[in-house]
Amino acid sequence: MVSATNIIRQPYESLYKDELEALKVNDKDLKPEGWLLSPKSVRKFILGSSDELKYKNKKIQVSQKFYGDSGLIDRCIVTLMSNRALMLVGDPGTAKSMLSELLAAAISGQSSNTIQGTAGTTEDQIYYSWNYALLIAEGPSENALIPAPIYLGMKQGHLVRFEEITRCAPEIQDALIGALSESQLKIPELKHQDTIFAKRGFNIIATANLRDRGVNEMSSALKRRFNFETVMPISDTQVELELVQKQAQQLLVDINLPSELDQDILNLLVTTFQDLRFGKTEEGHAIDRPSTVMSTAEAVSVAYSAALEANYFNNGVLKPGGLVKQLLGTAIKDNKDDIKKVQQYFEIVVKQRGKKSKLWKDFYNSRKYLDIQ
Repeated sequence: MVSATNIIRQPYESLYKDELEALKVNDKDLKPEGWLLSPKSVRKFILGSSDELKYKNKKIQVSQKFYGDSGLIDRCIVTLMSNRALMLVGDPGTAKSMLSELLAAAISGQSSNTIQGTAGTTEDQIYYSWNYALLIAEGPSENALIPAPIYLGMKQGHLVRFEEITRCAPEIQDALIGALSESQLKIPELKHQDTIFAKRGFNIIATANLRDRGVNEMSSALKRRFNFETVMPISDTQVELELVQKQAQQLLVDINLPSELDQDILNLLVTTFQDLRFGKTEEGHAIDRPSTVMSTAEAVSVAYSAALEANYFNNGVLKPGGLVKQLLGTAIKDNKDDIKKVQQYFEIVVKQRGKKSKLWKDFYNSRKYLDIQ
């Protein structure tokens, strides 16, 4: 048996098992048929609560997991109770997939019933396929059928997560129209029970990036089956700082490394990301924005990578130069000219701030790591 500590990343229903159980035990509100928790408890699971819940002779604090518009969460929950599916759109790194997983964990008790959309995704990977050895030996039967996420979601009354739906070919996307319109799946190969009727609790949460290349526009017919919600980047520096620190520290805890990260140094990182993301400094000056997405997820990755380097190469001391080294891999993902914009940011903004702050001065003095051949 694999120890949970040896797993790189646990699903949210495992990671937050005690919170979900505590919410379930204490849940006295109206609950839609097929849901693990009531809408109020789903909201509490995602946004956190200051109240402590009693569970197995201990008190459980429900942590905040999503940082953003609480109204967005309410609308997502209401959509999943309705006859519409939910489409989460936004820039890469804005926590669309995380929100999708949190909703599935709280509503269905499991979040792994997932379709990963790619250019090569087929209907077999969405609905069902066959074990051809059994198909030849026995003919079409339930025993020979291999269920895929839509089949399982309908059969069990669970949510289906469809990641990067616009990366699939249009004809694959449109295969969902029947499932969403009729809430049933026909299996013409079977002589008996050739139709699966969706149990209550079944619905689809899809995600799509607004800025990705190589996507396929959804048809109007399919769009009508979804409610669209846009997940916006975090604009509050303090909120983003709290989130980056929390997530980077948890990543370090997961691999048994010291997790205390200097908040002042992380503030350098988050402020830099905010400035470059929105094309405007906190002093109000306009700057050139890189074409790459300076997302919160990328900021967490930079902080984590810099902390790894500090622990394994620099006696555990995280310095501004470590952030600059890791920033390079973020800044030139899409366009090599982006590095010039980051270098210009250092020469104009970081240099000026360095006249008033030693940390910003050290940050500026580490600009040599941005030089590439």
